[in-house]
Amino acid sequence: MKDSRENTEDLSKEGEEEQALFEHFRFVADPGQGPIRLDKYLFDKMEKVSRNRIQNAVKDGSINVNGKVVKSNYKIRPNDIITITLPEPPYEPRPILPENIPLDIRFEDEHLMVVHKPAGMVVHPGVGVRTGTLVHALAYHAQNTELPVKEGNSMDRPGLVHRIDKNTSGLLVVAKTMEAMTHLSQQFFDHTSERTYQALIWGEPKEEAGTIELNIGRHPSNRTKQFAFRDGEEGKHAVTHYKVLEAMYYVSLVECVLETGRTHQIRVHMASLGNPIFNDDKYGGEKIMKGTVYTKYKRFVENCFDIMPRQALHAKTLGFTHPATGERMEFDSDLPADFESVLERWRNYLSTRKM
Repeated sequence: MKDSRENTEDLSKEGEEEQALFEHFRFVADPGQGPIRLDKYLFDKMEKVSRNRIQNAVKDGSINVNGKVVKSNYKIRPNDIITITLPEPPYEPRPILPENIPLDIRFEDEHLMVVHKPAGMVVHPGVGVRTGTLVHALAYHAQNTELPVKEGNSMDRPGLVHRIDKNTSGLLVVAKTMEAMTHLSQQFFDHTSERTYQALIWGEPKEEAGTIELNIGRHPSNRTKQFAFRDGEEGKHAVTHYKVLEAMYYVSLVECVLETGRTHQIRVHMASLGNPIFNDDKYGGEKIMKGTVYTKYKRFVENCFDIMPRQALHAKTLGFTHPATGERMEFDSDLPADFESVLERWRNYLSTRKM
């Protein structure tokens, strides 16, 4: 972070004007926020920003709490307002330009759409991704409709009520009006919407069905990853319910139901059990976690990785109440071809093993 203050002696010179500062970030601590150091709090909140950089910004006076300069060891209190101001204007998200990208639309009316996102498609622009996303395709499809932006989202996320990871396939609901956005967002917040996922995981969980309740937050040392905190004092509350649909010794097909919607939640929670999602290169699933050391088996697994070069996770069902009609809407999507192909190979491998 850059220095946000001019030298105090220069500012006192006659005719010199104080340099303008621009607010780049604003965080409001939760009403139930426990005491945590300012630098640690911001480190958990801000992706790709080191703790040392945050501490330097505090020293520079770029970070204030409730409008006052504080030290890095300041303990955050409930409802504290933390602002980060810099001398340059903040980055503004670019308007979405329509792109003629095919969409797999499962339902549409004047209020909303349900779309099936293929693996490999990014939902919205981000660092290093400016084009070719789902929202660019939505903008092209709905050129005569101004898609609403959810409160708290930037302008480059029109229509999005929720999202799924780039390499996760499956169903998403998109709002076409502000009324639908508000209604659907509240359902997701109140957990009255229903989402089930299917995942292929390494091994077999100790319990055939269970609930994983571990807080999730930024990984302490790798800012691109999430982490399951077992002490419950860090991260955000996260709950995943799972059950085994098909156990195949080396791998298992499981169904996961989200009670909360944290970043990478299923991927992190399943990895916390010691059963990472098959071929999930961020949470350890890209390595052989179960099975023999024989070359033939290794080649078999690598062949499966080649067939499905992504994490084996699919957003299979989606349920919600229609914001205008009050009708309960339920949608189901088949597993993609790559997922089904890998499943079938594991079934065949297991059957030959038993012979």
